[in-house]
Amino acid sequence: MSQGMIPITKPTIGNEEIVAATQALQSGWVSQGPAVAKFEEAFGEYVGSKHACAVSNCTAALHLSLLALGIRPGDEVITVSHSFIATANSIRYCGATPVFVDICRDTFNIDPALIEAAISERTKAILCVHQLGMPCDIRRIVAIALRYGVPVVEDAACAIGSEIRVGRAWERIGRPHGDIACFSFHPRKVITCGEGGMLTTNDPDLDSRFRLVRQHYMGVPDTVRHSASSVIFEAYPELGFNYRMTDIQAAIGYEQLKRLPELINQRRQLAGRYIALLGEILELEVPTEPEWARSTWQSFCLRLPDGADQRGVMQHMLDSGVATRRGVMCAHREAAYPSGTWKCGTGSRGCGCMEGHCQRLRRSEEAQDRTLILPLYPQMTLDEQDRVVESLRDALRMGYLGMRSCA
Repeated sequence: MSQGMIPITKPTIGNEEIVAATQALQSGWVSQGPAVAKFEEAFGEYVGSKHACAVSNCTAALHLSLLALGIRPGDEVITVSHSFIATANSIRYCGATPVFVDICRDTFNIDPALIEAAISERTKAILCVHQLGMPCDIRRIVAIALRYGVPVVEDAACAIGSEIRVGRAWERIGRPHGDIACFSFHPRKVITCGEGGMLTTNDPDLDSRFRLVRQHYMGVPDTVRHSASSVIFEAYPELGFNYRMTDIQAAIGYEQLKRLPELINQRRQLAGRYIALLGEILELEVPTEPEWARSTWQSFCLRLPDGADQRGVMQHMLDSGVATRRGVMCAHREAAYPSGTWKCGTGSRGCGCMEGHCQRLRRSEEAQDRTLILPLYPQMTLDEQDRVVESLRDALRMGYLGMRSCA
């Protein structure tokens, strides 16, 4: 009898979310309204930010963050190529140029040691990523940014609930430690409302701008207009966007936020078990947390040995009923990013980039080509996890990696 496919992830949705969505539908207010405001307040309280602004998705959040900081054509924003393409796209939406810096080998996050060489007179922001839920070294990044007077945006799409140690205390990503942090509620993330995003900041002026731009820059919000006792005509003094979250999504998100501590705890337990089981397989590199970081383990990404047949391993595992994903993509290798649409962070030195490859982004390219993301979700049983590990062992024994594994 078939055991069924083990997916890469599963959203955790219960009766509470169903009831909340139904109540939002029955309320008659299904677009952005009181449920959005309630979700924003709860999310800001959870991460420790003074302001939280809900939007339609994390790409919208990233775009809004850069617009609010005044990023425009001719500007440069330092970031990583090794991220989902939305990170770089948000920069290009503003007409600015992404300047790609390579990553640290162990965390898959931007290498702070390479940032200063990438700063120029055109640099107007640093957009760092907490990749796969693993916090980047945000304290070092912010220290560099402060020296040069450059704002920092955190792409925290995968990092809801991730923490860094500051002194003796643990602080959640989204506090924020830079100027703005952006989150995602896509179904592959730790909590979900189908789609959705959130911006957090401690700057009231930035938050005010988020709220205007997300709603076509409407001078009077519809929530105010609908509750007014006299007729109000709104105005649109600047160009804005329709980046609103619905009350249906927010009602679900509010219930998901209640589950977050337990979801993270379950993910951490499963990640720890993966590390113990996979550590027995020779030449396979399992992820590790820096001593100052706590990951949400939104994804469990391991590194295959040099010369590994990444596609072959993935196909073997798929044939045995286990879904996987390749390592995180690199935007500079995509056709959407031809020469002239991006720069590598080499300072004044020449790079000698070729189409689809960059000598200064070798660790990023290697991470895409040699890593593998395994299934991980809170409902995962130990038997399912054992199946994943055994499927990977079988791929090694079949010779897809040209290596030996322990019995």
